[in-house]
Amino acid sequence: MSARAVVTGIGVVAPSGIGADAHWRTVAAGTRCTGPITLFDPTEYPTRVAGEVPGFEAAAYADTRQLVQTDRWTHLGFAATRLALADAGLPERAPEPYGWAVTLASSSGGNLFGQRELQRLWGGATRTVGAYQSIAWFYAASVGQLSIHHQFKGPCGVLVAESAGGLDSLAHAVRTVRRGTPVVIAGATECPLSPYALTCQLRSGLLSDVADPEVAYRPFDRSAGGYVPAEGGAVFVVEELGHALARGARVYGEVTGWGATHDAAHTGPDAGGDSARYARAMRLALDRSGVTADEVDVVVPDALGVPRFDRAEAEALRAVFGDRPPPVSTHKALTGRAHQGGSALDVATALLAFRHDTLPASAGPREPAPGCELGFLRAPRQPRSRLALVCARGFDGFNSALVLRGAPPAPRGAAE
Repeated sequence: MSARAVVTGIGVVAPSGIGADAHWRTVAAGTRCTGPITLFDPTEYPTRVAGEVPGFEAAAYADTRQLVQTDRWTHLGFAATRLALADAGLPERAPEPYGWAVTLASSSGGNLFGQRELQRLWGGATRTVGAYQSIAWFYAASVGQLSIHHQFKGPCGVLVAESAGGLDSLAHAVRTVRRGTPVVIAGATECPLSPYALTCQLRSGLLSDVADPEVAYRPFDRSAGGYVPAEGGAVFVVEELGHALARGARVYGEVTGWGATHDAAHTGPDAGGDSARYARAMRLALDRSGVTADEVDVVVPDALGVPRFDRAEAEALRAVFGDRPPPVSTHKALTGRAHQGGSALDVATALLAFRHDTLPASAGPREPAPGCELGFLRAPRQPRSRLALVCARGFDGFNSALVLRGAPPAPRGAAE
């Protein structure tokens, strides 16, 4: 039999808070955490609202050398990884380095670091860049730095699939566990908030230009007009089940199946997404899990917030589940869209929902747009099958889906 891979640690660093507990409180309360961009002056840009991690102090999670050599995106990764390891009850340094690995996803790399150095190159008196420019912006920088710091010397890697990569990293972690590595760090963080990074996103024509954070990002809603960018994400400890049980670890749930398709379709102002290939990714995930569509407890969608993409996602869900899809719950409107970090954050939300024995109400839509009439969860309720389908689409044709089976809830009154 194939080894079973379970999640034993969750580290969240997101606009919804630092730590899994803070994130869960935000989701349960439906608190919107987007606001004016503060990491740089956005006055000259049509998009001026984003999701930023509140009160984040990088020095609390990385030493001076690491701070100098790396970007804020990697600082967020250091924090999320340390929180995940602590949550799993594992040490900071791998006791068996070749039995531990790290596979993260990244789409935009070290934007703030790269922005600063390029401004020095083209506008500074010395016309030079710092020695660490070559490694700090690189999309694999976080994986490399974490591997060195925590002594993760097993099979390591980085996935680049835009928003879909946060799910793909977990699928890759499961395959790594099944090949004999008992502990794998997976997930994603992002920081796509710099003048250059925002300009790149604006080129797609998909960002919201609404100045009011309360209504700027409204997936599946009649008033939807684009997404709000965000930083942060989530990192997980994925562990072979026997290894986890042997040390008495708490188990949040199991990754039981996944599917990924690539339609190579350009994502732009006139595109709408290929719902057929997106639906195929969902079916692959369900089939590999041995789960039928009617067993799914909740769907966590991509929720881009662009009308034609929202309609295409709703069409894909109806193709898989028929006219009565399971409850749909999304919380991206609370945090903004953190690209690969956002899909990882959706996984954290699903696992925490099972842990707390509560499926949280969806953060909208207030009034579903035509073609987006799905069964949005309007009030919290208890899970039934404890099965979640988490879906994500990356720009330019990535489609991914992941099936999670939640562990039974902790007995009431038991210590966390």
